[in-house]
Amino acid sequence: MLAVFFVPHRRVQDTSQVLLEWDLVVWTCALFLSGLNLFIVNAKKVRRKERDWGYKVVLLVAFLTTLVTGLAWGVRAGTPFMFIYESMMRPLQATMFALLAFFISSAAYRAFRARTREAALLLAAGLIVMLGRIPIGDMIWHRIPVITDWIMSYPNMAAQRGILMGASLGAIATALRMLVGVERGYFGGEG
Repeated sequence: MLAVFFVPHRRVQDTSQVLLEWDLVVWTCALFLSGLNLFIVNAKKVRRKERDWGYKVVLLVAFLTTLVTGLAWGVRAGTPFMFIYESMMRPLQATMFALLAFFISSAAYRAFRARTREAALLLAAGLIVMLGRIPIGDMIWHRIPVITDWIMSYPNMAAQRGILMGASLGAIATALRMLVGVERGYFGGEG
């Protein structure tokens, strides 16, 4: 897929187009299987009345309601699906991210106590980034947003790439374990 940007050959472009079409088919099948798996695993837990089974009932009702309204009326503006999305999903997402901000702040306070030089450096970078993202940071010193942008563009991007490579290797290893049959946790059992 990346070769299409570097090799201007018709065969490479045709192959890329076929791969993009296959990608759509594979993602559609994966989405269907993940929805089916979500339903089967949680329905079993509700039937057995396992721990927190009431939450799983709410999950299944919300999943089926959203699925049926989306399939029956579509996802255009003014449909019941969009009403559910605008009236429930967006406020729930906003609530979750608002709570996440407080959680991250308290976790940062506990984790960034400057006991070592590295922790002090991380604490300083975190404070600069937090101040650079709010309007009062610019009022304190006009260079704080510039420093924040530099931190986010260079050291942060390098760390994100490392995390992304590690997560990709972990996903590949997990996929291989599933294909070989070593990992069975995705069936709701013990892995």
